[in-house]
Amino acid sequence: MAKETFTDAIALLKADHRHVEELFDKFEKAGTAQKQKIAQEICNELKIHTVIEEEIFYPALKGKIEDDTLSEAYVEHDGAKVLINDIMAGSPEDEFYDAKVTVLSEEIRHHVHEEEMRGEGMFAQARKTDVDLVALRDEMLQRKQELLKLAKAGELPPAELRVVHA
Repeated sequence: MAKETFTDAIALLKADHRHVEELFDKFEKAGTAQKQKIAQEICNELKIHTVIEEEIFYPALKGKIEDDTLSEAYVEHDGAKVLINDIMAGSPEDEFYDAKVTVLSEEIRHHVHEEEMRGEGMFAQARKTDVDLVALRDEMLQRKQELLKLAKAGELPPAELRVVHA
């Protein structure tokens, strides 16, 4: 399998966004037997994505883009993480399982829109800074590979809330 290449950190994050959107679409069309596997894949992808954003991408942008943009992103992540952990602990037989995945999809689509919005979104703001987005890509890819190995081994821990107190 050929290794994917990304021009910079933003290209990597956008590729993650498209992949998760495809998984949400797949979940909507799936039968009950496939739903848990797809939902777990969605949750693992999102856990990995939030870690690389929160450990590497967001800190690199602190003080260089609008504070509100970063603050809202952290809060949106934590809102999603509550659902992610709940979905991971549940099964399609649970009464609200599909609803939780649907709401997670809506939250993620909103978050993606906020990050990718032309002109004023987080990515547009990031492009106007002096942050080395290629070096960030390399650091994020390395961390992502570590997390993917954990996920494959079934050892990826629950999503950690950072700013919301449950």
